[in-house]
Amino acid sequence: MDTGNAAWMLTSAALVLFMTPGLALFYGGMDRGRNVLNMLMMNFWCLLTIPILWVIVGFSISSVPFEKSWIGGFDNAFLKDITITGEDGGSTLLLVIFLGMFAVITPALISGAVADRMKFSAWAIFAPVWMLLVFCPVFKWVYGGWMGQRGSLDFAGGTAIHVNAGIAALACVFVLGKRKGWPGEGHPPHSMPLVMLGTGILWFGWFGFNAGSALAANGTAIQAFMNTFLAAAAAGLAWCVVERIRDGHVTNLGAASGIVAGLVAITPCAGFVSGMSPIWIGFIAGVICCFAVTLKTKAGYDDALDVVGVHMVGGLVGSLLVGLFSDPEFFGTENMAGLFYGGGLELFGEQALANGATIVYSFIVTTLIVLALKYTIGIRVDEETEVIGLDLAEHGEVAYHGDAVSGGTPDLMDALSRKVEA
Repeated sequence: MDTGNAAWMLTSAALVLFMTPGLALFYGGMDRGRNVLNMLMMNFWCLLTIPILWVIVGFSISSVPFEKSWIGGFDNAFLKDITITGEDGGSTLLLVIFLGMFAVITPALISGAVADRMKFSAWAIFAPVWMLLVFCPVFKWVYGGWMGQRGSLDFAGGTAIHVNAGIAALACVFVLGKRKGWPGEGHPPHSMPLVMLGTGILWFGWFGFNAGSALAANGTAIQAFMNTFLAAAAAGLAWCVVERIRDGHVTNLGAASGIVAGLVAITPCAGFVSGMSPIWIGFIAGVICCFAVTLKTKAGYDDALDVVGVHMVGGLVGSLLVGLFSDPEFFGTENMAGLFYGGGLELFGEQALANGATIVYSFIVTTLIVLALKYTIGIRVDEETEVIGLDLAEHGEVAYHGDAVSGGTPDLMDALSRKVEA
């Protein structure tokens, strides 16, 4: 790998790392004020634990050639034989770094669905276990495993990351149950400025997420960069238009959610589409996800911060649209052509199969992990903790001081005092 490509990949890895704190702010602003630190810590916990587990065994079981095993092996466990010497020159180590950032943010995405009610001790175990048992196998199948060998495409993680984490989030909320008072009480974001700041950081970092997945500073990276920019703008605009027509106003939360939905949807397509395609993909994702987030109330599942409606649905929409918009003129051979570029429905079928298999596997294994935690250490905080907030009960600190933010009622302040004394 030449120095220019290496510099771009190191920069992209840093951008993807920055996305996890951005996600923490995005989710933290959407959460309630008494739980914001808990949400931040759930995301930062992934930054603390996943990198270590990734270099010990995660990378190895995600990257061993498919012929050896369905679930990888231990050839590169503990970074065995991965050095900067010899012909390799550090290119494998660079790949470990870059892909490790993806391993960090994928379980972090799930945290938004379980907000306000999951024990931190349960999350501390769930995140690394899920990374090993769900993320690593699916990542391997998509990139070089049976899904990729059959012909499905996923440029930067629509299937392996967003659909995977989104359906896992749904499994978690089914086991956890609804928050106290949901949906009657409503749980509005406590800080839209934090949400918008987090959105901006995510959009910025996503250029490394998508353009960096070209694994070189080349034309594909340039196209992926442009596609990421256009799809996010189109999806945010589409969500705002739907809101204006449906509800009579445009909201900051809608614009932010639309931008993220567009970023999610273009992720699997970023290196396979060109021209006006990213605008259409973003627009379609913005409209569909805007309606998808309302399904939780009708269906009765409490996805606190719309992980299912944005990440699972957005990732699935983008992955399927690869089968329509993939342009082989610039990015591959004829068997990679989407329907609109003369390829028929073969690629669309492979996209559907890969995502369907991911949904089934991730949902089942995630459910088993969460059930195991439920019947051992427990996964849900008690009712009093849920009322007074997880920040104080789980972490012994609060984000804001003063009655106006913390709740203000005498009963709540007494409960807070009792928790501190306990």
